Amino acid sequence: SYGGETRGVAMGLLKGIDPLLTADVLHVLRSMGHGNKLVICDCNFPAAEIATHTTTGKHIILAVSLPEALGAICSVLPLDFFEQTQAMYMAPQEGVALPPAGVEVVSALKCAIGMHCGVDTRVEPIERFSFYEEAKGCFAVIQTMERRPYGNVILVKGASVPMGTI
Repeated sequence: SYGGETRGVAMGLLKGIDPLLTADVLHVLRSMGHGNKLVICDCNFPAAEIATHTTTGKHIILAVSLPEALGAICSVLPLDFFEQTQAMYMAPQEGVALPPAGVEVVSALKCAIGMHCGVDTRVEPIERFSFYEEAKGCFAVIQTMERRPYGNVILVKGASVPMGTI
């Protein structure tokens, strides 16, 4: 049937791949190497400007929330467990408290990452201005429509290796 689903598979989509992962996103994820970093940010992040400093210069927009984007990305992206920290989220500068909506989005992003990458995934804060500098050295920027403040994270890609080789 061309009018919807056939045998439980949505027509035109890839099996086992979250439909939120566009061709541009999949290309960036596949092009990244071990140790490369990826910014996934909120709608207020200066994504277009920061992207000009990244390895690829790519600024991709996903019209979903940060947790939705992270869930899709982390479903296919291995994180680097040889590094002390696999993910970093933006935190306020010293002397500024994380607002309640910021606490909410940080909790949601940790949950989304942990669901696909394991509860032992280290997700650590990085001060806001340091986050901007770290983001400039990343591979690419994926911007979401997340509106809660501090909805910004950097993931460190790991290696995909055959089972039992490590």
